[in-house]
Amino acid sequence: MPTYELYAKDPGDSLWQVPASGAARFSWEYDDGRDRLLALYQKGKDKQWDGQRRIDWDLEVDPCDPLGTPDEAMTLYGTRYWSKFTEREKGELRKHYASWQFSQFLHGEQGAMVCAARIVESVPDLDAKFYSATQTMDEARHAEVYGRFLHEKIGMLYPINDNLRSLLEDTLRDSRWDMPYLGMQVLIEGLALAAFGMIRDTTDKPLPKQILAYVMQDEARHVAFGRMALRDCYRQLSDAELREREEFVIEGCYLMRDRLRGVEVLENFGIPRSEAEEYSERSEFLALFRQLLFSRIVPCVKDIGLWGKRLQQAYVDMGVFEMGDSNLDLLMAQDEEIAERLDAERFAAEERERVAEVEETIEAGAEG
Repeated sequence: MPTYELYAKDPGDSLWQVPASGAARFSWEYDDGRDRLLALYQKGKDKQWDGQRRIDWDLEVDPCDPLGTPDEAMTLYGTRYWSKFTEREKGELRKHYASWQFSQFLHGEQGAMVCAARIVESVPDLDAKFYSATQTMDEARHAEVYGRFLHEKIGMLYPINDNLRSLLEDTLRDSRWDMPYLGMQVLIEGLALAAFGMIRDTTDKPLPKQILAYVMQDEARHVAFGRMALRDCYRQLSDAELREREEFVIEGCYLMRDRLRGVEVLENFGIPRSEAEEYSERSEFLALFRQLLFSRIVPCVKDIGLWGKRLQQAYVDMGVFEMGDSNLDLLMAQDEEIAERLDAERFAAEERERVAEVEETIEAGAEG
């Protein structure tokens, strides 16, 4: 079925064009590079995987409860609307929320693919071009698997959220070569990692858990790439240039914080926007979720050298300042381990099935 027939709301024109500026840069030095970045490039090549084969698409998904979301986590829980909903309507609400979340993941991955391609084009160093080329392929694969999950397992999509669209537009319009790194690798990817991780660690549904774990294994490398490249770059910038980047981060963080309310979903259920925003702001679960979303961004921003007073105050206002002390390397290592453990469990189960089939065949032959 064509994607346009599955949108819960009209997404508008089928093609979104963002005027881009900036130079395409070529490097004629082919035998040089930073060892850490070249090692990450090698890892990017080694860790390529096929979304058709690595994920078990035969796993069933209930469209009305694709993530196993408890009642208490629903924004409308405890409101006058929730008490009037039938079980079927509650299931439909879960479907819409899952569709909205994974649709934003999908649109964000397409944005990441475009930004990674921009980095290949504009970054001056060949080692960074090499790695960005592997990331472009990673992001294509992520868009592929999220798109398939939405089409085949949920059967519904949502248009791109206005705030995500705005941040992508600002990132792509900027002619400075480091801005796709900062907008995508640090802000959008960092926030996505936290969102993926929270769902991965709370869902009891095996298919979305697989998808999120394998995508996060890739994204951990992408954030590491952004940290390496920007740390080197920002050591050379003036105070004025650093402040410009910090202003971009502040604005982007507020956009990302406000992105994840899902007001569009509640509007689809006939709830006025002002009331939907109020319920979203009062939701304890959503408040916790939004705070945890910055667990990857704040330590990364601090690590790359953007930590001026105005930026610190913005994080104090958002209630996430203390996350600057999070161990980002430990979080990334855990992402790798979870994906590898899922692989090991799945391969062990498949091996047990093959052994059982062989034993049954031998037993049947002996009886014959």
